[in-house]
Amino acid sequence: MMSIEYRTQKDLPCKELYQLFLAVGWATEEETTQAMIDNFNIGFINSTFVFSAWSDEQLVGCVRVLSDLHFRSIIYDLAVLPEFQNKGIGSELVRRCRGVCESSEWLVQTDSAKGFYEKIGFQESDDHFLSIPCKWF
Repeated sequence: MMSIEYRTQKDLPCKELYQLFLAVGWATEEETTQAMIDNFNIGFINSTFVFSAWSDEQLVGCVRVLSDLHFRSIIYDLAVLPEFQNKGIGSELVRRCRGVCESSEWLVQTDSAKGFYEKIGFQESDDHFLSIPCKWF
């Protein structure tokens, strides 16, 4: 039986976080510098909340949230290693996020994960977002 430990530390190990992002296709080795790897957790350190999932001291999943702690909270970077997907880890990470600001509006930018978020209660909204891409990835 798989045992998963959930943690709230923000300073996730950069190399493990980078490996997780590689595994889910959000990073590439070709364009990554050592400086990028050494600072890979900066977005997590500066987030309002971070939840991570660990199996035998291996980072197997994570999520981060930016929030004003009352009105609006946004989920970023929900990632679970492919071999640990479909085991409830992503749902549990989101449940823990929502538990810290229960009355907040929750937003998430979706692409291929739209079905996952709809399955756990998210609905399409009429809000429109514009963006300027990150220079790091």
